[in-house]
This record gives sequence, structure tokens and C-alpha cells, in this order.
Amino acid sequence: TLPTNAGKALVVITALVAGIALPLTAVQILWVNLITGITLGLALAFEPTEAGTMARPPRRRNAPILSGELVLHMVLVAALFLAAVFGMFTYALDRGYPLPLAQTIALNTLVVLEVFHLFFIRNIHGTSLTWAAARGTKVVWIVVIAITSAQFAVTYVPFLQRILGTQAVSVADGLLVVAVGAIFFAIIEIENQIRLGLKRTEGWAKG
Repeated sequence: TLPTNAGKALVVITALVAGIALPLTAVQILWVNLITGITLGLALAFEPTEAGTMARPPRRRNAPILSGELVLHMVLVAALFLAAVFGMFTYALDRGYPLPLAQTIALNTLVVLEVFHLFFIRNIHGTSLTWAAARGTKVVWIVVIAITSAQFAVTYVPFLQRILGTQAVSVADGLLVVAVGAIFFAIIEIENQIRLGLKRTEGWAKG
């Protein structure tokens, strides 16, 4: 999606501009784009339409493709991606981890953020905090399981470690990565509910 692509681009650009070590190698960036670009796109392709879609008014013909709301959401997601990936990367380096391990933690953080954003973007006009939203469709969960399995493989399987330059991540650090993803999800969900609440207030005021 546009917000997550903006986030990934911002991570790389910031590292280059600041002249610091990249939190992900070129091969790892290619891996993320491959595994998430194809699989998450597949999940959204088979996703049923949100409830209430037909009740929403059509977009105005003169409305810009990128609305102000979408731009603000992109900025928020990109900033959170930047903070989370660089935060975990810096955390690993500060603990004395070797650079490949720090990059592996950053890689897994980025993928986890993308998975959490998938669950958010499926219900951008409603709430993701319902049983129906969490249950999703079979394709969504198949994709999540596939991505998780692939990340475990590139993190722990020796020949894949050699290809992607990764190292095994401890259980504690793995749980920390998932916790960062959960915090990211909570922040964007809160932002979404505030935005929807303001829309409802405007609608009542006009009514």
C-alpha cells in the first residue's frame, strides 16, 4: 500500500542522508518487497468489501486522488515505520549486537509492521477491533502464516541466513518486535477512530 511503501522509502532515504549504516541491506529490502508486495496484495485482492460500502456517497469527480486524510495517514505511517525500524536497529546496536543481527531485527520489525497494517487497512472505514475483523478471510490468514513462516526461515535456516545476511534472533527480541508491531497498530487504530469520530460529528452538525 502507499503508506507502507512510503515508510520503507523513508527508512532508506533517512539512512542515506544521515550517512549511517542501513538498517536493511539491499537484498533484505528486495526480500521485503517480494514477500510482502506479492502476498499482502494477494490478501487484499480476495478481501470482501467493507460493510456499509454501498451506503457511502461516491467520490466527487473533481476530488484529488490523494485526499488530505490519506496524505496525513501516509505521513503518520511513514513516521511510525521510521521510528520503529530505526528504534529497534539502534536498540540492537546499543546492546552490542553485531550489525547483521541488528539488521535482522530491523528486517523482522518492518515485516511485522506491514502485517499489522494489513489488518488495519482492511477496515479503514470502520474498526479493526472486532471478532469479524480479526477473523478476516481464509486468504488473509493463509498469507499471514506464509509470511511468518518465510520470516522464520530467513531468520533461522542457515543457508537462507547466508543469502540474506541474517542471524538468529532471540525469543525475547522476537517478542519485542511483535510488541512494537502491536503498539504501531494501536496508534494507527486510535488515529482512525478519531478521524471517523470527527466525520460523524461533522455529519450530525450538517444534518
